[in-house]
Amino acid sequence: MNGIGDGDWWRGAVIYQVYPRSFQDSDGDGIGDLRGITARLDHIASLGVDAIWVSPFFKSPMADMGYDVSDYRAVDPMFGTIEDFDAMLARAHELGLKIIIDQVLSHTSDRHAWFQESRSSRDNPMADRYVWADTKPDGTAPNNWLSIFGGPAWEWDGTRMQYYMHSFLASQPDINFHSPEARDALIEEMRFWLDRGVDGFRLDACNHYFHDAKLRDNPPAKRASANDIPDTNPYGFQEHKYDKTQPENIAFLKRIRTLLEEYPGTVAVGEVGDGDRSPATVGLYTSGGDTLHFCYTFDLFGAEFSPAFFRSTVTKFIDASSDGWVCWALSNHDVMRHVSRFAQPGDDLNRIGRLALAILAALRGTICIYQGEELALPEADIAFEDLRDPYGIRFWPSFKGRDGCRTPMPWSRDSRNAGFSDGTPWLPIPAAHKARAVDLQEADHRSPLHFYRDMLAFRRDSLPLRSGDIQFLDTEATILAFTRTCAGRSLLCLYNMGHEPTDWPLPEGYATALVESVSAPGITLNRKKARLPALSWAFLRAR
Repeated sequence: MNGIGDGDWWRGAVIYQVYPRSFQDSDGDGIGDLRGITARLDHIASLGVDAIWVSPFFKSPMADMGYDVSDYRAVDPMFGTIEDFDAMLARAHELGLKIIIDQVLSHTSDRHAWFQESRSSRDNPMADRYVWADTKPDGTAPNNWLSIFGGPAWEWDGTRMQYYMHSFLASQPDINFHSPEARDALIEEMRFWLDRGVDGFRLDACNHYFHDAKLRDNPPAKRASANDIPDTNPYGFQEHKYDKTQPENIAFLKRIRTLLEEYPGTVAVGEVGDGDRSPATVGLYTSGGDTLHFCYTFDLFGAEFSPAFFRSTVTKFIDASSDGWVCWALSNHDVMRHVSRFAQPGDDLNRIGRLALAILAALRGTICIYQGEELALPEADIAFEDLRDPYGIRFWPSFKGRDGCRTPMPWSRDSRNAGFSDGTPWLPIPAAHKARAVDLQEADHRSPLHFYRDMLAFRRDSLPLRSGDIQFLDTEATILAFTRTCAGRSLLCLYNMGHEPTDWPLPEGYATALVESVSAPGITLNRKKARLPALSWAFLRAR
């Protein structure tokens, strides 16, 4: 792992995302908590990752599972106490792991004290803390902006006799970043956690901070939807020109960077979901050395699993952010698990999981893996009556929501509730997940879990993979090939993403230098070509 004191530790790092309510329950209430995370830190450390991204654990009414914060400085009682957080942080640091926490700055819960005061009148000290607007003459909303969670992005408030903006649920009012007082307050909320010793922030929806002050209507989209938006959601029918990704945002991101410079070694990673504009936005948000350290993108969250898709997606971001940095991920708590997205009928999910990691771990940038990926967990099929996600409930049955990727971690097959909890889990644990429990995979050296450890160790020990340039090679339709090169060392990363064996002519200098410890079984080489079985991968060092 990169050293704790290394200010550039994040370049080429591996981050592990923990979704607290589904990781480990320590008190039997069926919901994971901070003490549970602490109890399982050894598992995370054993993977060879550098940092943990902890999804929200702040005080919240949980309308959106914690992404509706009612107190930025308090731990919600369902997750424990501030002392539990401090203990988790201390143990992580003992293990050489950094802790990055989710900061949901673009909006709060409507239960937050700021909003309760803001809605009480038009002239109170918090009156300008949120985005308020008068009606049109006919009483309708100020413009055509839409909520990601369905319907208009405006909610009427009968006390202020105005609409307030909400990019997500109606109970998640948007903060007004045009207010200097609002910006100052949010910086102090971040400082609170930096003073406690956190190593950085994952900035949720960071391109949503500012809105167009003139409240102009969004135009229709030239082509609908993006990887993070279901096709059935009308949000994808607009080009989001005015409700997010405003130019004023850059100055606030620079202010965050200035804050972090007071705490050496800390980082800010911005979550950017911006459709076709994502590469350009990531470039703006990570360039110059005075904005965000790197950005987390949704652009590998689609169902396409092809060489052309990976090549074109990665190339777009590299071209748009030549002096910036990207964090790549294949799954998280908001999208279908990637082995289910990528697999075709009859595919071995373990094989798909290993192939996907072999690609992800070789990309230029930082990478993030989501809890359960190391077990090749498929998407869970959750019955409507068991749904907890308001997004899924709103768009059922065309979109089943995000609960299928949020089910509890299976730690042991034969323990009560797969070792997650002594109580009834907040979401059911599928039998298929229990059959992939950690204890079973620990005992099988051919399991995805062991491959994750081997592959991440290989990435960590490889200078070209951590820091090198990337160059894609011309290939056949089912072959993805690129080189990673740094300080005179070169590695060829080669993948057959098709379902038939394929021969591929090797570039000069790579004929017999197969890295057998992390390459797929069945790879054969001669002086001129590689024979690649279906769904296989190979790493070859230049001789």
